[in-house]
Amino acid sequence: MSDQAIIKTGGKQYRVAVGDKLRIEKLSAEVGGAIEFGEVLLVGSGDDARIGTPLVAGAKVSGLVKSHGRGKKLIVYKFRRRKNYRRKNGHRQSYTEVEITGISA
Repeated sequence: MSDQAIIKTGGKQYRVAVGDKLRIEKLSAEVGGAIEFGEVLLVGSGDDARIGTPLVAGAKVSGLVKSHGRGKKLIVYKFRRRKNYRRKNGHRQSYTEVEITGISA
């Protein structure tokens, strides 16, 4: 069992260790359900790290879905001076909170 890994999900990369809680792009998994990440880019740390080309063969990171939610509201305001052009838009990003339970290589 390795101590940390780098996984790819939702178009982003995350450095994770067992016990970490992270917010990732929303997944269609039930709360309390197990989830497995197959796109592992790096496993281990220091001299015994295994770097994938691009993925580490046979490596998996497992986690537990803690909750689903929505982030803070962001306000997008477009404005052109002297042209009476003003546009206001709000956005809230959906996320899934995951706790990492295991890293296997």
